[in-house]
Amino acid sequence: MSITRRTARRSAQILGVAAASTALAVSAAGSALACNINEFSAEAKCDGGKGVIVVTDKDASGTPATITVFLESNGADAKQIGEQDVTGSREGVTVTFNEDWQPKAEYRVHVTAGKDKDHPIVDKDITPNLTTPAEGCSKGESTPPASPSPSESASTPASESPTPSASESSTAPAGSTDNEPSPAAGDSNLAETGANSNTGLIAGIAGGLVVVGGAAVYFGMRRRGANSSR
Repeated sequence: MSITRRTARRSAQILGVAAASTALAVSAAGSALACNINEFSAEAKCDGGKGVIVVTDKDASGTPATITVFLESNGADAKQIGEQDVTGSREGVTVTFNEDWQPKAEYRVHVTAGKDKDHPIVDKDITPNLTTPAEGCSKGESTPPASPSPSESASTPASESPTPSASESSTAPAGSTDNEPSPAAGDSNLAETGANSNTGLIAGIAGGLVVVGGAAVYFGMRRRGANSSR
Protein backbone atom coordinates (compact mmCIF):
# COMPACT_ATOMS: atom_id res chain seq x y z
CA MET A 1 0.00 0.00 0.00
CA SER A 2 1.59 3.24 -1.12
CA ILE A 3 1.68 6.39 0.97
CA THR A 4 0.16 9.40 -0.78
CA ARG A 5 1.50 12.93 -0.53
CA ARG A 6 -1.54 14.01 1.38
CA THR A 7 -0.97 11.40 4.08
CA ALA A 8 2.70 12.31 4.37
CA ARG A 9 1.83 15.97 4.71
CA ARG A 10 -0.62 15.31 7.51
CA SER A 11 1.90 13.16 9.37
CA ALA A 12 4.49 15.92 9.16
CA GLN A 13 2.02 18.45 10.53
CA ILE A 14 1.20 16.20 13.47
CA LEU A 15 4.86 15.66 14.27
CA GLY A 16 5.51 19.43 14.07
CA VAL A 17 2.71 20.23 16.48
CA ALA A 18 3.95 17.59 18.93
CA ALA A 19 7.52 18.91 18.76
CA ALA A 20 6.35 22.48 19.32
CA SER A 21 4.26 21.42 22.33
CA THR A 22 7.23 19.60 23.79
CA ALA A 23 9.48 22.60 23.31
CA LEU A 24 6.98 24.88 25.00
CA ALA A 25 6.64 22.50 27.95
CA VAL A 26 10.41 22.25 28.38
CA SER A 27 10.74 26.01 28.12
CA ALA A 28 8.02 26.57 30.73
CA ALA A 29 9.64 24.05 33.07
CA GLY A 30 12.99 25.73 32.63
CA SER A 31 11.49 29.15 33.32
CA ALA A 32 9.79 27.85 36.45
CA LEU A 33 13.09 26.54 37.81
CA ALA A 34 15.18 29.57 36.78
CA CYS A 35 16.44 31.91 39.50
CA ASN A 36 14.44 35.13 39.77
CA ILE A 37 14.84 38.32 41.80
CA ASN A 38 11.23 37.99 43.00
CA GLU A 39 12.28 34.91 44.99
CA PHE A 40 14.40 37.06 47.36
CA SER A 41 13.07 39.18 50.22
CA ALA A 42 14.62 41.26 53.04
CA GLU A 43 13.32 42.22 56.49
CA ALA A 44 14.63 44.24 59.47
CA LYS A 45 14.18 42.39 62.79
CA CYS A 46 15.30 42.45 66.42
CA ASP A 47 17.38 39.76 68.09
CA GLY A 48 17.99 40.15 71.84
CA GLY A 49 17.61 43.92 71.78
CA LYS A 50 19.93 44.27 68.76
CA GLY A 51 18.97 44.90 65.16
CA VAL A 52 19.49 42.37 62.35
CA ILE A 53 18.67 42.25 58.62
CA VAL A 54 17.37 38.89 57.39
CA VAL A 55 17.36 37.99 53.68
CA THR A 56 15.36 34.94 52.50
CA ASP A 57 16.11 33.00 49.27
CA LYS A 58 13.20 30.86 47.96
CA ASP A 59 14.86 29.89 44.68
CA ALA A 60 13.61 26.35 43.95
CA SER A 61 16.40 25.77 41.40
CA GLY A 62 19.06 26.04 44.09
CA THR A 63 21.17 28.52 42.15
CA PRO A 64 24.08 29.87 44.24
CA ALA A 65 23.65 33.56 45.02
CA THR A 66 25.55 36.34 46.75
CA ILE A 67 23.71 38.88 48.93
CA THR A 68 25.22 42.31 49.55
CA VAL A 69 23.64 44.89 51.90
CA PHE A 70 24.34 48.64 51.78
CA LEU A 71 23.23 51.46 54.10
CA GLU A 72 21.70 54.28 52.07
CA SER A 73 21.98 58.01 52.73
CA ASN A 74 20.44 60.66 50.45
CA GLY A 75 19.93 58.11 47.67
CA ALA A 76 23.56 56.83 47.67
CA ASP A 77 25.49 54.02 49.35
CA ALA A 78 26.83 55.28 52.69
CA LYS A 79 28.62 52.04 53.59
CA GLN A 80 28.56 48.29 52.89
CA ILE A 81 27.07 46.33 55.80
CA GLY A 82 28.16 42.87 54.65
CA GLU A 83 28.15 40.18 51.97
CA GLN A 84 27.11 36.51 52.25
CA ASP A 85 26.59 33.53 49.94
CA VAL A 86 23.36 31.52 49.96
CA THR A 87 21.83 28.60 48.08
CA GLY A 88 18.06 28.80 48.19
CA SER A 89 15.30 26.18 48.25
CA ARG A 90 11.56 26.04 47.69
CA GLU A 91 10.99 26.25 51.48
CA GLY A 92 13.39 29.19 51.81
CA VAL A 93 16.92 29.66 53.18
CA THR A 94 17.82 32.75 55.24
CA VAL A 95 21.03 34.68 55.88
CA THR A 96 21.35 37.19 58.74
CA PHE A 97 23.37 40.41 58.80
CA ASN A 98 24.12 41.84 62.26
CA GLU A 99 23.22 45.50 61.90
CA ASP A 100 22.04 47.62 64.85
CA TRP A 101 19.80 49.64 62.56
CA GLN A 102 18.21 52.95 63.46
CA PRO A 103 14.48 53.65 63.08
CA LYS A 104 13.37 54.56 59.54
CA ALA A 105 16.80 53.78 58.06
CA GLU A 106 17.08 52.71 54.41
CA TYR A 107 19.10 49.75 53.09
CA ARG A 108 19.81 48.51 49.55
CA VAL A 109 19.96 44.71 49.16
CA HIS A 110 21.69 43.49 45.99
CA VAL A 111 21.45 39.91 44.64
CA THR A 112 23.93 38.29 42.23
CA ALA A 113 22.96 34.70 41.25
CA GLY A 114 24.58 32.16 38.91
CA LYS A 115 27.70 30.06 38.74
CA ASP A 116 29.27 32.28 36.09
CA LYS A 117 30.20 35.50 37.86
CA ASP A 118 30.85 37.27 34.55
CA HIS A 119 27.39 36.37 33.20
CA PRO A 120 25.09 36.03 36.24
CA ILE A 121 21.48 34.92 35.89
CA VAL A 122 20.39 37.63 38.34
CA ASP A 123 22.20 40.90 39.03
CA LYS A 124 19.57 43.15 40.60
CA ASP A 125 18.44 44.91 43.77
CA ILE A 126 15.48 43.79 45.84
CA THR A 127 12.91 46.50 45.22
CA PRO A 128 11.83 48.62 46.89
CA ASN A 129 14.73 49.33 49.24
CA LEU A 130 14.37 48.03 52.80
CA THR A 131 13.12 50.65 55.30
CA THR A 132 13.42 49.79 59.00
CA PRO A 133 10.49 50.21 61.47
CA ALA A 134 9.74 53.53 63.18
CA GLU A 135 10.66 52.12 66.61
CA GLY A 136 14.05 50.69 67.55
CA CYS A 137 14.86 47.32 69.11
CA SER A 138 15.48 48.83 72.58
CA LYS A 139 11.74 49.59 73.06
CA GLY A 140 11.30 46.44 75.21
CA GLU A 141 13.82 47.56 77.84
CA SER A 142 12.14 48.23 81.17
CA THR A 143 12.74 51.40 83.22
CA PRO A 144 14.14 50.72 86.74
CA PRO A 145 11.67 51.58 89.52
CA ALA A 146 12.15 54.97 91.19
CA SER A 147 13.55 54.95 94.77
CA PRO A 148 11.09 56.04 97.50
CA SER A 149 11.28 59.66 98.65
CA PRO A 150 12.38 60.52 102.24
CA SER A 151 8.84 61.51 103.16
CA GLU A 152 7.50 58.12 102.09
CA SER A 153 10.17 56.19 104.01
CA ALA A 154 9.57 58.31 107.10
CA SER A 155 5.85 57.64 107.06
CA THR A 156 6.27 53.87 106.83
CA PRO A 157 6.87 53.19 110.61
CA ALA A 158 3.82 55.24 111.51
CA SER A 159 1.64 53.08 109.26
CA GLU A 160 3.10 49.85 110.66
CA SER A 161 2.31 50.73 114.34
CA PRO A 162 -0.91 52.82 114.40
CA THR A 163 -1.72 54.93 117.49
CA PRO A 164 -5.06 54.06 119.16
CA SER A 165 -7.72 56.74 118.83
CA ALA A 166 -9.17 58.68 121.76
CA SER A 167 -12.47 56.80 121.53
CA GLU A 168 -10.70 53.43 121.81
CA SER A 169 -8.67 54.50 124.87
CA SER A 170 -11.75 55.79 126.73
CA THR A 171 -13.85 52.68 126.04
CA ALA A 172 -11.81 50.17 128.10
CA PRO A 173 -11.89 52.03 131.49
CA ALA A 174 -15.63 52.65 131.13
CA GLY A 175 -16.26 48.90 130.73
CA SER A 176 -14.18 48.02 133.81
CA THR A 177 -16.04 50.62 135.95
CA ASP A 178 -19.42 49.12 135.03
CA ASN A 179 -18.38 45.59 136.06
CA GLU A 180 -16.91 46.52 139.49
CA PRO A 181 -19.08 47.63 142.52
CA SER A 182 -18.47 51.17 143.78
CA PRO A 183 -17.05 51.68 147.30
CA ALA A 184 -20.06 53.83 148.33
CA ALA A 185 -22.49 51.07 147.53
CA GLY A 186 -20.44 48.55 149.59
CA ASP A 187 -20.31 50.84 152.64
CA SER A 188 -24.03 51.41 152.52
CA ASN A 189 -24.78 47.68 152.45
CA LEU A 190 -22.53 47.02 155.44
CA ALA A 191 -24.14 49.82 157.46
CA GLU A 192 -27.62 48.56 156.75
CA THR A 193 -26.63 45.02 157.76
CA GLY A 194 -25.31 46.19 161.17
CA ALA A 195 -28.36 48.33 161.91
CA ASN A 196 -30.80 45.52 161.23
CA SER A 197 -28.88 42.93 163.35
CA ASN A 198 -29.96 41.91 167.03
CA THR A 199 -26.45 40.94 168.07
CA GLY A 200 -26.11 43.69 170.74
CA LEU A 201 -29.42 42.86 172.40
CA ILE A 202 -28.66 39.15 172.62
CA ALA A 203 -25.21 39.85 174.02
CA GLY A 204 -26.73 42.09 176.76
CA ILE A 205 -29.29 39.49 177.78
CA ALA A 206 -26.66 36.76 177.90
CA GLY A 207 -24.39 38.91 180.05
CA GLY A 208 -27.27 39.59 182.48
CA LEU A 209 -28.10 35.89 182.79
CA VAL A 210 -24.46 35.10 183.53
CA VAL A 211 -24.42 37.66 186.36
CA VAL A 212 -27.73 36.43 187.79
CA GLY A 213 -26.58 32.82 187.61
CA GLY A 214 -23.28 33.62 189.31
CA ALA A 215 -25.05 35.49 192.11
CA ALA A 216 -27.49 32.61 192.66
CA VAL A 217 -24.64 30.10 192.92
CA TYR A 218 -22.77 32.34 195.36
CA PHE A 219 -25.74 32.87 197.69
CA GLY A 220 -26.68 29.18 197.50
CA MET A 221 -23.22 28.03 198.58
CA ARG A 222 -23.17 30.58 201.41
CA ARG A 223 -26.56 29.44 202.73
CA ARG A 224 -25.47 25.81 202.65
CA GLY A 225 -22.36 26.66 204.65
CA ALA A 226 -24.49 28.42 207.30
CA ASN A 227 -26.82 25.46 207.68
CA SER A 228 -24.00 23.03 208.08
CA SER A 229 -22.41 25.07 210.92
CA ARG A 230 -25.60 24.79 213.07
